[in-house]
This record gives sequence, C-alpha cells and structure tokens, in this order.
Amino acid sequence: MNALEIIGQLLNITLVFSTALIFTALGGVFSERSGVINIGLEGLMVSGAFAAAVVTEYAIQGGLGKSAPWLGLVAAMVFGLLFSLLHAVSTITFKADQTVVGVVINILALGLAVYLTKNLFSSGQTPTLKYVFKKWEIPYLSDIPLLGKGLFTAYPTTYLVIIAVAISYVVLYKTPFGLRLRAVGEHPSSADTVGINVTKYRYIGVMLSGILAGLGGATMTLTTTSSFAHNTISGQGFIAIAAVIFGKWNPLGVAGAAIFFGFAQALRNFAQLFDWASQIPNEFFYMLPYVLTLLVLAGAVGRSSAPAALGEPYDPAKR
Repeated sequence: MNALEIIGQLLNITLVFSTALIFTALGGVFSERSGVINIGLEGLMVSGAFAAAVVTEYAIQGGLGKSAPWLGLVAAMVFGLLFSLLHAVSTITFKADQTVVGVVINILALGLAVYLTKNLFSSGQTPTLKYVFKKWEIPYLSDIPLLGKGLFTAYPTTYLVIIAVAISYVVLYKTPFGLRLRAVGEHPSSADTVGINVTKYRYIGVMLSGILAGLGGATMTLTTTSSFAHNTISGQGFIAIAAVIFGKWNPLGVAGAAIFFGFAQALRNFAQLFDWASQIPNEFFYMLPYVLTLLVLAGAVGRSSAPAALGEPYDPAKR
C-alpha cells in the first residue's frame, strides 16, 4: 500500500466516523442556540441507532430489501424526536434542571433500548442487517487520485450531512427563524417583549436536536456496525457536545470540530491495521479520541462564548 492509498483510506474512514458526530453536534447547536443545554445527545443517538436497526430488520423481513435502510433512517428521526420531547417538556414546561434531565435521558434511552432489544430478539443485540447503506461513487470525481477514493466515495449519509450543515448555517444566520431562535438563547426576555414566543422556539430547537441526533445514531447502525447493541454508541454523543463547544455553536465550526474528532477515531482504527500496532495495548488506541476531546476542551472552553441564556429556564412572570 503506497502513501497516497494510505492517506486516501484515512480520509475516507475519517468521513465515516465524522458523519454521525456532525449530525449529532448540529442537533446540539439548535438546542443550545435556543438556550437549552442538551447533555442527552448520547441518549438521543442511542434511540436513533436502536430504531434504525429494529425498523430496518423488520422492513427487510417484510420484503423491502435495499429500501429498508431508508425506512430505518426515518424511524431514527421519529424516535429521536420523541425522546427530545421528553427533554423539552421537562426543561421548558416544568423548568427542571437541564443537565440532570439530559443525564436521565441518556440512562433511560440506553436502558429501554437494551431491554426492548432483548425482548424482541431474545439477545443482547439485533441481528446483523442484511441490507445497510453502501458507498456511492460520484462519477469522474471518484477517479481523482488521492481525493477520489477519500472524499468522493462515501455513504449517502455523508452527502446528507454536508447538505444538513449548509442548510443549518443558512437557517441560523440568513433567515428570520434563525434570528429568533438565537434571540431566545441570548436574551429571552427581550425576545418575548417584541412578540417572539420563547417557549415555542425552545421547543423547536430541542426537537430539531432530537431529529438530528437520531440521524447520527442511525448513521452508526446503518454504515458502521450493521446492528444495534449496548455499546453501539459509546461516548460519541459526549464527543459531539465537545464539538459544539469547540465549534463555538456555529454549524461550520462544529462540522470542522467533528471532523477533527472523527479523524482521531479513524486514526485509532487505521493504526491497528499495521504490524507495529500489535506492540501497543488496544486500550491506548481506544483512549485516543477521548484524550484528544479532553485536551481540546481544556484549551477551548475559555475562548468559547456560549449563548448568554444557555441553561437558564425562562419565566415570563419574571421578565
């Protein structure tokens, strides 16, 4: 394997791992831009991964064939939305502590998913899916040396996440909706004074986070693992939270941060293909993405400026 092939493969693996992180981190942006902390991104990813695996499996049994993963993708969005509604009702309507609710969502989603998996399949994981997403090659571009196989031969979810980043940026910074969403996260009382419904926009922000994080979880199931188990999502939601902070709550910055963390995960997997890696304990490779996450957060938190009202419940009576 020559140097160009190595770099191309590393780029491709980075895209595979980054896609799920970008989807989930974008969800975190919408929630936190509206003023609601969402520590529950891990749980929302779990719900999406579970729904995608189960619905895809039953769709395959029902004869949908290669169309089944797309139905699983839709199911992941629905499940992510439902779990995010639990978060929204608890934190926005009943003004519960946002961090505590996020932790509860993480525990609830994982426990419920594992319980249902064991009941549906009499096993700790779903069957290996016969049909999952295959990589698409962009004609002509995929033939470019180095970049062709690295960047233009990818899963459909990777192309979807690129579109999602562009749409998220336009929505947040170029539309009245985005301006209002950011306003309720910065100065909810001022937004309320000019007629913006703070509760409505915060609900929308949290619900969008559930949909996008559900897509992130489904991406793991339908491209990487081909099944759901208790460890299918193992910390990616928390890495996505780090990407939100490192990316300064901006969709473009968040995408760049997620690619960086995706590269760390890709490097871990890619390094193990070489003979010299056998001399290093596997645990060191698995530590790499999380160690980098801690280092980045330690250096970035003080330089990042979160939405001013992030984590603060809004009470119209006290405006």
